[in-house]
Amino acid sequence: MPRIAAFGGVYANPYALRALLDDARSRGCDALYCLGDLGGFGAECDAVWPLLVEHDVTSIAGNYDVAIGRGDDDCGCGYADERDNFHAQLMYDYTRAHTSAAFAGWMAALPRELRLSLGGVDVHMVHGSPLAINDFMWESLPDDELAPRARASGAQLLLCTHTGIAWTRTVAGTQIVNVGAVGRPANAGRCEVSYAVIDLAGGIVERVELVGLDYDWRAQAASMRRAGLPEPFVETIETGWWTTCLEVVPPRERARGAFHVYREALPAADDFAVGAGWGGGAVVATAQRPVVSLFGTALFPARLWIYSNFHCNLSCDYCVVASSPRARPRALSGERFRGLVDEAVREDFAEIYITGGEPFAHPEIVSLIEYAADRLPTVVLTNAMLFTGRRRRELARLADRAGLVLQSSIDGACAATHDRWRGAGSWERAMAGLQFAASLGLPLRVAMTQTPDNAGEVEALRGVLAQLGITGDDFAVRPLVARGFAAAAADAGAIEVSDAVMVPELTITADGAHWHPVGADLASSPDFLVARGTGVTLADAKQRVVERFLTLRQADGSLPAAFRCAV
Repeated sequence: MPRIAAFGGVYANPYALRALLDDARSRGCDALYCLGDLGGFGAECDAVWPLLVEHDVTSIAGNYDVAIGRGDDDCGCGYADERDNFHAQLMYDYTRAHTSAAFAGWMAALPRELRLSLGGVDVHMVHGSPLAINDFMWESLPDDELAPRARASGAQLLLCTHTGIAWTRTVAGTQIVNVGAVGRPANAGRCEVSYAVIDLAGGIVERVELVGLDYDWRAQAASMRRAGLPEPFVETIETGWWTTCLEVVPPRERARGAFHVYREALPAADDFAVGAGWGGGAVVATAQRPVVSLFGTALFPARLWIYSNFHCNLSCDYCVVASSPRARPRALSGERFRGLVDEAVREDFAEIYITGGEPFAHPEIVSLIEYAADRLPTVVLTNAMLFTGRRRRELARLADRAGLVLQSSIDGACAATHDRWRGAGSWERAMAGLQFAASLGLPLRVAMTQTPDNAGEVEALRGVLAQLGITGDDFAVRPLVARGFAAAAADAGAIEVSDAVMVPELTITADGAHWHPVGADLASSPDFLVARGTGVTLADAKQRVVERFLTLRQADGSLPAAFRCAV
């Protein structure tokens, strides 16, 4: 029964290659196959050649090997983005200058594919795909995109590399195995590299093992630094996260990584608006890491929204999540709420917004607010109308608590304007609640939802709120949104929103994780659902948001705008 080892993307990393050769022999591999890309990324280009020869590795050419062998001006990696090509060119220029003529000649003679019968199995080995040497066969590609590649091969087993991330599945009768890369980690936060060990016998593929391989990555990093290679490349070796050439990576694979977009693609604060593009300006060489995580930027704020519940003492005509006294409560348990707060700390959220429904309708709300505010800056959105009885006494416990703010909604300078949308008597009771909270010394903010009735009352309301100490940026005006009860309120000026035009602000409810708090009601905004279920983790939800963001961005290249639920 033949057992073979297949690997690719050596990338001038003799330390990983040596470890692979030893590991493969210890596993009883009868033959070793290299799928190309011998140079690039690492510093010791010629050092991998004698290892391949000494261990009788059968090799085919990757795009790098073809380019070096011919003396091309670029690597032919298949990148379309200018920033990807900029970083690829840095490494190609180094590799070309530090590869001997003898090694380049050896690479020039390598075949571009290999077709063998091993253990009675028809095996096809390529670098990119059967369609092109620099074609990217990503795991996230749907079967209908992989099928033409599989049919172009027609083999039982198709081995490839080029993407740098290992995976396997059967498509159109062909088992595809992307063997990953041995010269660079797979963007998973681990320094290990990968290759494949495959057992073949009796005309079938008996077993495929995608091997994660530890090696002396510190020696590789030190070698790169001695050679003066750019620090972002060294960082990838030391951390396992990709720091360059990200635009070619599909949303699903990219979302799993620590970094998602080029730093220069982020808009300046003054440019943060609908219509801002993702096109890069002039590329500038810098020692600074060229990429950033999407999370924690203006495009995905590190703000966690938690819906404590959905039932409410009011039934406002424009409530975006359709809350009312008759709404399904969907209250989070204290255990779930506290678990979310703890996870928010671990996942580097900067602040928590607690909302509903009316949070003060939740029986445990004061103790939950205390738990959150003791760990992260916390804002509680409330209509301020339930500060009576037991709640009134408990509210005093929140006074003088650092990092806690109460935010309420007042939609007019007088009761007639406010009550037209929120119900008779609501303005007077809300103002009384705010006055009581102010008497306790609780920091306050107010947002006014703009309606046809209050457009001329902004300055008057600003004056009313100033008497409670609510001034400056602690007062904001936000638009009416056509969601929930206001889904058909276009005549009243309600704006249409979607995940394609709104910056994500991760929101957790009893139903799951959502794109933004204005779409947190599953019944009226199913399109905003990111992940369903009460057990979804914040880590998983963040990754899903990033993947969706990148998918939407790739559709038209535009940036979404921020919608200010948070004052």
